[in-house]
Amino acid sequence: MLDKTPGTVYKASVNEIDGVTIAMARDGKEKFLVLDGNAASPVFQEFEGELLAGGLKKAPLSAVNAAALRRHFPWTAPVSLRNRKTTIGCGDRLGLASAGHIAAIKQYQATPVLAQQSMRELDMTGRTYRQVVDDAVFLVYQVGYRDGYGADGDHLKKIKDIDVALAAGMPMITLDLSEVMLAAAGGWPQAQVDEAFAELNADTRKQLLDSYAGKKIRLGESEIEMDADTVRRCAIMYLQALDFAKEVHEHLKAKRGDQFDLEISIDETTSPTLPAHHYFIAGELRRRGVEFTSLAPRFIGEFQKAIDYIGDLAEFDRQFKVHADIARSCCGYKVSVHSGSDKFAVYPTIGAMTGMRLHLKTAGTSWLEAVRVIAAHDPVLYRKMHKKALASFNDMLKLYHITADITRIGDIDRMADSELPALMEMAEARQLLHITYGPILRDPEIRPLFFAAMHQFEEEYGETVRKHFDKHLSLLGVPKK
Repeated sequence: MLDKTPGTVYKASVNEIDGVTIAMARDGKEKFLVLDGNAASPVFQEFEGELLAGGLKKAPLSAVNAAALRRHFPWTAPVSLRNRKTTIGCGDRLGLASAGHIAAIKQYQATPVLAQQSMRELDMTGRTYRQVVDDAVFLVYQVGYRDGYGADGDHLKKIKDIDVALAAGMPMITLDLSEVMLAAAGGWPQAQVDEAFAELNADTRKQLLDSYAGKKIRLGESEIEMDADTVRRCAIMYLQALDFAKEVHEHLKAKRGDQFDLEISIDETTSPTLPAHHYFIAGELRRRGVEFTSLAPRFIGEFQKAIDYIGDLAEFDRQFKVHADIARSCCGYKVSVHSGSDKFAVYPTIGAMTGMRLHLKTAGTSWLEAVRVIAAHDPVLYRKMHKKALASFNDMLKLYHITADITRIGDIDRMADSELPALMEMAEARQLLHITYGPILRDPEIRPLFFAAMHQFEEEYGETVRKHFDKHLSLLGVPKK
């Protein structure tokens, strides 16, 4: 069976159903499915493709064939992970990294969210949510991974965008409340807050003050004290956002029953989330009946893209413990850490203080591992990518907050090819390449060269990603299986 396949078969992908053997394969240019067996079988006919000599069918990695895989091999479809303790958002911007993610994570007591993208990332990469999920499906099938994985419509703000993610089969929605929060009220004078609070419904005012004002709340080893002024400020900052979260929750329930994961994101702000505010948000979500799997506060310090944590580690430890105690005491949801890749200095704290009940969200770090592979194996292409990044840097600074001084990188025209891979160990170069992925991938000259190189160096990329994620998981303290 499959011995006449025009290419190399991935051994872990060989499965048989209804007298038909189905496997993933690759040749020098592309990957594809190959089917062998009973050509009259409905399964054989369901997959679109071309018939080859010897009775084989070569089936492209298309949406139709991804859907067929999900029907016949349900373990290839993403699922809700609300009952999984430790989850890792993998953020594969290329649709190529999942094999490496799986190779690392399957050694640990954690579950990957393999398909995770924001609307901004889709725009930058020219992909759709359907393609993001399908890419994960094919790679899950390729490596024969049957332990379940998630798919996350990341940082969504509108129900119409949520519906696009749901239609693509994404069970997880990260609801970004930044546009419906009144974050500016955090800096208002108390008199202005009091005036706005007085305009709320009298029953609402009474319920909030009775529930929180003057209370000392013991949460494990932490204690939170909320005075009336804090309650009023929280009400003005968050009530509209909390009502929207309830609306989204009801929408998800109507669409997927209990098979969804709702993450609440309040991290897209300029100032850290105060513990009292976190407690208020969690309590009011619970009172509204919102079932949320995880919540992402804005933590103290800086979680910049592509580099380690910036800030006072002792103060981070102190404040993070309170956030972890709130999550543990209020419904037991997971603390979610956004921009979480490469934050090696704080991983031990995050893992220990959450008891591993956490969601770590990564994104661009897997893209940077692809850049690392290109720098090592195709220096001519890397130089093109680097120069495109330099030309696009100022425009991308409008979208991403980083503080890199890219003049420290130096002139790559003066660097030897052997020096290029080391740039991926340099903070400034990492941030440069991290935030400019969109212009690089949309460049009509670079794009085909890049994906051809990634196909050629598939094994190297998988191993590079595996090592990188193994470092993340081990420093977090995730137990091995």
